[in-house]
Amino acid sequence: MRFLIVRTEIRTAVDADIAAAWAGGGRLRDETSTPEPRRQVVHAEDRDAALLLARALSTVGAVRAGRHRVKVLPIEEPAPEHPYRWDGG
Repeated sequence: MRFLIVRTEIRTAVDADIAAAWAGGGRLRDETSTPEPRRQVVHAEDRDAALLLARALSTVGAVRAGRHRVKVLPIEEPAPEHPYRWDGG
């Protein structure tokens, strides 16, 4: 399975948005509708390589300071009936 390693900026949330999400039972951040801005993208062919690359990207100063985050995402063909689900279901 192939993997996508992404370094993104963390969006800040104001207190009013946090309180509204908490009170309404909703989500503060929804990556499917408004993904975080990408700063760097790398592909890997297996899980071990993906984790090694993610560990290397985690040493970037902005990640260590909490302004960016690193995500490891599996890439596979989505099911045709569910184009936004990546678990094949």
